[in-house]
Amino acid sequence: MIDRPNDNGPDDRSDGDIGPNDHESGESNHGSAPQSGDSFTFAMGDFTAAFPLDLHYATNHMWARSVGGQKFQFGLTTYAVRLLQDVYFLDWICDPPANIPLRGQIGSIESKKAESDLYAPIAGTLVSVNDATLSDPSLINADAYGDGWLIEMEADASPKLLSPEQYAEHLVNAWEVAQRTIKGQANL
Repeated sequence: MIDRPNDNGPDDRSDGDIGPNDHESGESNHGSAPQSGDSFTFAMGDFTAAFPLDLHYATNHMWARSVGGQKFQFGLTTYAVRLLQDVYFLDWICDPPANIPLRGQIGSIESKKAESDLYAPIAGTLVSVNDATLSDPSLINADAYGDGWLIEMEADASPKLLSPEQYAEHLVNAWEVAQRTIKGQANL
């Protein structure tokens, strides 16, 4: 998702791992993040992000909620929202219904910290976009797992989505990449 970070100094939060070349497995040698109740948490420096256990996840840091059959609603995880910080612009380059390949570009997003392309988390048909987030992208910041959803897609086949446990492992590697990116930008 994030492919062109702005150079805003040491607090710039961009993650080269949120792009169209993410790995599918989500496997890691690190342990899972702590779990409590109906979510698990992941520490991002001083910030702790929470992730619902009743969702699935994609390696491009989107969550997936089944809405029946092979149809899924997708939105950005709190990890992606935290790295982006203050989303204020959203644009779609595809109109539903549209056949989209895995990692095909579907739109773009702008925030306080980055301008980014958005990529399809699965291969399938783009069924709908959330007009509310298009009109008011701040919904993504305020309610990432609710009103801030982005798109609905119907999968071509059984999608390769991560369980919460697999996503927790994926976050460990993604955060390491983000930290290296942040430190590299701080030295510019």
